[in-house]
Amino acid sequence: MSQQDDVSHASARELLSQYRSKALSPVEATEALLRRIEELDPAINAFSRLTPELALDAAKRAEDAWLRGDSAPLLGVPVTIKDLFHLQGFPTESGSRSQVGGVADADSPVAARLKAAGAVILGKTTTSEFGWTGVSRSPLTGVTHNPWRQGYNAGASSAGAGAAAAAGFGPLHQGSDGAGSIRMPCHFSGVVGLKPTWGTVPHVPVRNNDQVSHVGPIARSVADLALFLNATAGVHPFDHTSSVHPPGDFGAGLERDVADLRIAFSPDLGHARVDAEVAEAVHEASRFFQAAGCHVEEVVPGWGADGAELARFFWSVDRTSLAPHLEEWEEQMDSGLVACIRAGMGHSAETYLAMRARKLSYVERQHRFMAEWDLLLTPSVSVAAFPADRLQPEHWPQHPWDWLSWAEFSYPFNMSGLPAASVPCGQTPNGLPVGLQIVGRRGADQLVLQAAATFERANPFPQPPRPNTDASRPRSS
Repeated sequence: MSQQDDVSHASARELLSQYRSKALSPVEATEALLRRIEELDPAINAFSRLTPELALDAAKRAEDAWLRGDSAPLLGVPVTIKDLFHLQGFPTESGSRSQVGGVADADSPVAARLKAAGAVILGKTTTSEFGWTGVSRSPLTGVTHNPWRQGYNAGASSAGAGAAAAAGFGPLHQGSDGAGSIRMPCHFSGVVGLKPTWGTVPHVPVRNNDQVSHVGPIARSVADLALFLNATAGVHPFDHTSSVHPPGDFGAGLERDVADLRIAFSPDLGHARVDAEVAEAVHEASRFFQAAGCHVEEVVPGWGADGAELARFFWSVDRTSLAPHLEEWEEQMDSGLVACIRAGMGHSAETYLAMRARKLSYVERQHRFMAEWDLLLTPSVSVAAFPADRLQPEHWPQHPWDWLSWAEFSYPFNMSGLPAASVPCGQTPNGLPVGLQIVGRRGADQLVLQAAATFERANPFPQPPRPNTDASRPRSS
């Protein structure tokens, strides 16, 4: 196996160990990954922009630091930044032609903290236009392909991050999640990710979308998720919603299997449609925790069905903040996004406040439910990957903009701010990944990660096949 292959399959912890022993240098690792990306990303399109000069400069500084005996939590570890977040000196294009041009004059807090931890930023990953949809395409960058199947959905606005993780383009990838955009790419591409408790990782500027957008990691191992969070979590002076409580060590206890937990399992939240091939894999995963010594009980949450109307109302109303773009850019925007914006227009303040009161009650009922359980298990997504030129799978009801019909398991926990992870739990008969969602109580991120790590150890997931490289190359700085 070549050094490139060795690096591409290495976790962040493994890279740090090799740097420490001088078996590998950060420059060697970075150069190997950049070669892999240049060779394989044309068939995947996970990057909106590569930053090789920035990466190699950071790798050289990390290498010098290791030689001096200095340390930092992610010293020399390659990472990526989602192109909804600022990286100083580079554009933030948000998957939209309307955002081309201009350069960020400062890093977002998550990028700044990754840099401070010694990470090497390889580039910016693709996103759907303004992060609006669960399908991996945008008018600006085109389709981001699922590493398991060319032309298929890699899932949601962090699709580039999820596809990059699955394809071996580095161990750590920054994502964000407003209705499933960390968990859905993990489900579709067979990797792991965590939407942490609301406020864990700061987000500046604070999003004007009723506090649903969480910043978090995507990786190939649960332990690496903890490394990312250790480096990025904590209060920030410019994010008034960021948690003021010290986050602690997210990796504490990950080596110990969970047992004796009270776990609720809901295959459909009492209302969601789920494809049989997904349901079967998730049922089997729930039985694993029962065999591991936990008390697992199938439940129908009383609050489940109430989320559907709320999610569609707020998703469309929140998109109306993009309405000013329509006059100049409508013809060059995603038609589904345009339909979503228009669906949200015209509601009165009274209607909005009434719906927000219903939402707050819905959120409270979730928290009361979780007080009775240590964890909740559900499917991560109702369907396996489907062609990325569609907004819904062909065998599902069609709609001009409503992709939430197959994502009923993710948005509830954006509204409530609860921590939720996705971990691969099987494959469909056609070989496409399926994800298990693990939800915890507010602040119980470590327990969610411990449960995910327990499952991961007993159920290792394969790498996707090597992609066909007959496509155009990613853009570089």
